[in-house]
Amino acid sequence: MKILVFKTDVSSRRKAKRAGDLLAALPTVRKWNFDLDDCDKVLRIEATKTETRMIESLLRAAGFVCEELDD
Repeated sequence: MKILVFKTDVSSRRKAKRAGDLLAALPTVRKWNFDLDDCDKVLRIEATKTETRMIESLLRAAGFVCEELDD
């Protein structure tokens, strides 16, 4: 299992739900959560394989800012 961490502009539960619905459609994504209190609105994803670019593209196409955070 891989843990992927992204900086986003998801600022509300409603937006997190909308983004989560998109993530749920990806078969490799097992769990996801947003830390809306963090200044970077961090998205953490537990996935079976690393698909960073696909996740970034998916969320960007839906109008969100999404950028992988390095360890």
